[in-house]
Amino acid sequence: MKVLSIIQPWASLFVLGESKFETRSWKTNYRGPLAIHTSKKIDKKASSHPNIQKLLNLKGQAPDTLPTGMIIGVCMLTDCLRVIDSRENEAVLADGRLVIGNEFFLGDYTVGNYAWEVSSMKQLDVFIPAKGQLGLWEYNGDISI
Repeated sequence: MKVLSIIQPWASLFVLGESKFETRSWKTNYRGPLAIHTSKKIDKKASSHPNIQKLLNLKGQAPDTLPTGMIIGVCMLTDCLRVIDSRENEAVLADGRLVIGNEFFLGDYTVGNYAWEVSSMKQLDVFIPAKGQLGLWEYNGDISI
């Protein structure tokens, strides 16, 4: 299965359904099943932001107990859309959709970046320890949902 590593707290917020887009500076032509891996790195500045803490708390999570170095969720990667316009609190994707609110707050919607759209996000019941990699990478073990 293809896997994408994401820094915490962004990975957990993504898997917990707080956003349906993961923003990247690069595009992918891949569509299909995608596992979400938490890198060992934690964005401490983001984790201390009151809005991030509030979103995590609403989902029963805390910044200091987020998993790292684990595959924590699976989803379907359905599209990869270029960001064509971005302002202070909104962005426009190549298909004309407007990104606002928490979705905008939780991504990097710089013009030229890409919004990877997912559906059917599910958090794993048991997280799988794994060493991450840059880019999309392949995990050959069993991922049970």
